[in-house]
Amino acid sequence: MSSQFEQGHEIPVSHQEKPGKQSDLKGPAPQSTQLPTEDGGYQTYKAAGKLEGKKALITGGDSGIGRAIAILFAMEGADSFITYLPAEEEDAQETKRRVENAGGRCHLHKADLTGGVEVCKDVIKQAVEKLGGLTTVINNAAYQNMIEDISDLPDEQWLHTFNVNIHPYFFIAKYALPHLKSGDTIINNASINAYIGRPDLLDYTSTKGAIISFTRGLHNQQISKGIRVNAVCPGPVWTPLIPSTMSEKAQDQFTSPMGRPSQPSEIATCFVFLASQDSSSISGQSLHPNGGVVVNG
Repeated sequence: MSSQFEQGHEIPVSHQEKPGKQSDLKGPAPQSTQLPTEDGGYQTYKAAGKLEGKKALITGGDSGIGRAIAILFAMEGADSFITYLPAEEEDAQETKRRVENAGGRCHLHKADLTGGVEVCKDVIKQAVEKLGGLTTVINNAAYQNMIEDISDLPDEQWLHTFNVNIHPYFFIAKYALPHLKSGDTIINNASINAYIGRPDLLDYTSTKGAIISFTRGLHNQQISKGIRVNAVCPGPVWTPLIPSTMSEKAQDQFTSPMGRPSQPSEIATCFVFLASQDSSSISGQSLHPNGGVVVNG
């Protein structure tokens, strides 16, 4: 396991059908709770009760970054309401098991967020009912598919990517806000690609740029109410999106200046920080757990 945090670690090149399942990944499993140590080893995340009493909605929480967020939130004292696609049932159930083992309550909800406003409104309604309120919104669900050139990018894929990656962020935030109060948070999962302009993920990159702008604008609207809005912009991270959406060449080059991709656990700690009072003076900002890539803010 420690090799996943060492320079030179490479993910195994493999392929899956979309949307990808964490349970079917080849090689070492993505880490949800393990973090690197100074001596090149690893240790389990050390909780400190930072999120006691928090009630979090996490979209796309069945695997990858979403699963790691849910588990670390549970370790910190939060309960969660997780949306997932029907095809991700097996992974969702495993996430629920791990969240409950970590001491949190976990409610699962099948939802295709491309269904638009009514689906998103129902997600909020169900989350508030199941959790008994809402304090934290994590917009995390995402879709990507590699296409090398704009001339080959199907119109339908462009529309679908926006319907997954940005439109639900707006609807979820809009209908969650009446349930939030001062001290509560919205955290949007963006990407390094919004800053580097990755050419073979043009539609995905465009939506992630929209998420950054959405985060900044929503922050400027809501900060006077004490509601903080931030984003996290991961770089290469080992999740089911990789074998289900990336070419063999792209997987072979999947690394960072640190000499390895990140693990979901290393991204999830940023969400814990932004959801807690440790980040009380941070809003409208983006964190960059990207393996050492310097980006312009």
